[in-house]
Amino acid sequence: MIEFVLIAAIAVAVVLLLVLRPFFWQRAQAGPVQSQRRLNAQIYREQMERLDADLAAGTLAQSEYAETRAELQRRALDDTQEEDAALVLKTPRRTMLAVAFVLPVAAAALYAVIGTPAALSPQATAPAAAATPDMQQIEQMVAGLAKKLEADPSNLKGWAMLGQSYKVMGRNAEAEKAFDKAGAFLEGDAALLASYADVAASNAGGSFKGKPAMLIDKALKVNPAEPMALWLAGTVAMRDNDNRKALAYWQQLLPLLAPGSQDEQMLRGIIEEVRAKAGDAPGTAVAAATPQARPAAAATTPAASVTGTVTLDASLKSRLAAGDTLMVIARVPGTRMPVAVLRVPAAGLPMPFTLDDSLSMSPQALLSSAKEVEIEARISKSGQARAEPGDLISTVQTVKVGARGVTLAVASVRP
Repeated sequence: MIEFVLIAAIAVAVVLLLVLRPFFWQRAQAGPVQSQRRLNAQIYREQMERLDADLAAGTLAQSEYAETRAELQRRALDDTQEEDAALVLKTPRRTMLAVAFVLPVAAAALYAVIGTPAALSPQATAPAAAATPDMQQIEQMVAGLAKKLEADPSNLKGWAMLGQSYKVMGRNAEAEKAFDKAGAFLEGDAALLASYADVAASNAGGSFKGKPAMLIDKALKVNPAEPMALWLAGTVAMRDNDNRKALAYWQQLLPLLAPGSQDEQMLRGIIEEVRAKAGDAPGTAVAAATPQARPAAAATTPAASVTGTVTLDASLKSRLAAGDTLMVIARVPGTRMPVAVLRVPAAGLPMPFTLDDSLSMSPQALLSSAKEVEIEARISKSGQARAEPGDLISTVQTVKVGARGVTLAVASVRP
């Protein structure tokens, strides 16, 4: 607040100096000014001298000379009879004092009407600053939650929240342990079960055998239309060289994507490639979602989300290894704290993605609370949330929340 008052005072002082400057310097400026009548007389005198010189040189006839001289004498008589304008103003001290008083008062009143005086209060700005916590604050919040859960291990919902937080932060080992302790709370939540499966597969070096596969099956039993579980199930089938089973899962996923979006078109392309590997005829292309199914599919994608596809440049495919983790990160421009982070195995690129509030790291920093976000894709060897040298990265794009068909092309290596 002190800095604002000082800046405002300096600005008012500068404006007053500019406004009152003519009154301070008027006498100094008035000294060199000549009488207008004298200037006019000097001009006409010079014109008479040139007229006489032209007559003497023979370039001007006597009749023209007489007519021009009479006209100059008439104009000189008219101009030199006019009174000079007042050149010196009296210093209006009362006016100066009034201006010096009214201007700051008017500026303060205008700010009170159209400005935000409440913003000068530290108490008022504190909640705004807290509304967008940075990574350090998030880590402190997560550590605080972990400490509370150690004191109250029966809080199954808290363990599920901790597991999701650890997953987003890239702390997969701790995330899996937290999900283990969430126990029965996960049984009825397909999205959490799919996240649990994702973490377990990452900790197993990218393998879905055993626990991850069991969790994916549970998720699909709870909700057969859980997008992440369908995608993971298709990935498992592809790794088992069961192309037809992968097709079955991804065909179920297709109607859940935004109709006509680029991620829907991309998935169609993947399905066609898998069909070709399975030996199906080209004429058996995947049918478009029926008109009756499309409204329901659109309803599953909330407006406060961003959807698209992550692609990998052909020159970087040799760098991709089993166990690599793909992260799609969304941040509010100008902040470091993500509002949504999607973490999935990097196998099966190109890959469709959806970012929404279910992927947020904090209830105080939600994707739905932003108008636009910066999004990027990163393929990590370690699965850590922090970027590391050797990560495969895309360029950062700024998009509106609600954008569809965004393409994140992973095409460079982080130095």
